[in-house]
Amino acid sequence: MALQWVVLGYAAAAEAVMVLLLTVPGLGALRKSLAAVIRNILKPFLSIVPLCLFLSLDIYWKYENRPTCNSVDACTPTERMRHQKSMMRSQRNMLLIVAALVFYWLLYSVTHMVVKIDQLNSRVEKEKEKEKYLKNRD
Repeated sequence: MALQWVVLGYAAAAEAVMVLLLTVPGLGALRKSLAAVIRNILKPFLSIVPLCLFLSLDIYWKYENRPTCNSVDACTPTERMRHQKSMMRSQRNMLLIVAALVFYWLLYSVTHMVVKIDQLNSRVEKEKEKEKYLKNRD
């Protein structure tokens, strides 16, 4: 199970870096090619969503089947400590799942906006050239 968490962590970090590169000001020339590359990466990165769902179900299953300490047979301090560590790990992993999903959504939204802005800018430039041509013609 640890490999899945490592993969999810690296994927979330890669998404965060890509969002950062798309939103950093001053990379106008690089942004267009970067957006094209990221659009091609978005479909394979969509596999993060089912992975996150699977891992969240795993956390839920571990939570539901955790050992309980009844008054009849009290837990030892070692068992209690192990249970607390397990709960902390589950909370950390759930935070990682949420971060990966949010970063994917941000990456998708920002990439879509950058592509739309590039299309609108090219449309404006064509209209300016058309207007300039019509002025020179008259």
